[in-house]
Amino acid sequence: MITLIDDAMLDALCAEAAASPRRRKNRNFHPTDAHPGHRLLNAMQQDSYIPPHRHLDANKDETFVVLRGTLGVLLLDDEGKVLQAVKVGAGGTAIGVDIPHGAWHTAVALVDDTVFLEAKAGPYLPPAAEEKPPWAPAENSAGAAAYLAGMKALFA
Repeated sequence: MITLIDDAMLDALCAEAAASPRRRKNRNFHPTDAHPGHRLLNAMQQDSYIPPHRHLDANKDETFVVLRGTLGVLLLDDEGKVLQAVKVGAGGTAIGVDIPHGAWHTAVALVDDTVFLEAKAGPYLPPAAEEKPPWAPAENSAGAAAYLAGMKALFA
């Protein structure tokens, strides 16, 4: 049976994201974390913080296509300096990005109820220590809100 991605699905996912302590919510289309192909919707609110990270597995390039709202995507160097900051949004001239494996990156929702389709290879494994940078605060840490504000300011 075909799964329809429609406004009702996006509305429900955005409501779940707004109610979540993390202020974001995934809707997976792959059956398990062990599946070799991960396809999911990610709904985010503006105050959701995704710490910068990288995927060292050579099979884990990552693609985002924005279906609703606007996303700021940042590519960073090994010291946390911004190499590239791009704004992508539904209906805009740039609607998505493809991020190569090994690249430090993160994304920020520039408007509430931003939803993007994410695709990358599975299986899901928790990030290894070398995939989390020492220069960025962890999620829910004391410096996370200020770090997020600094990233969002790049798109103002």
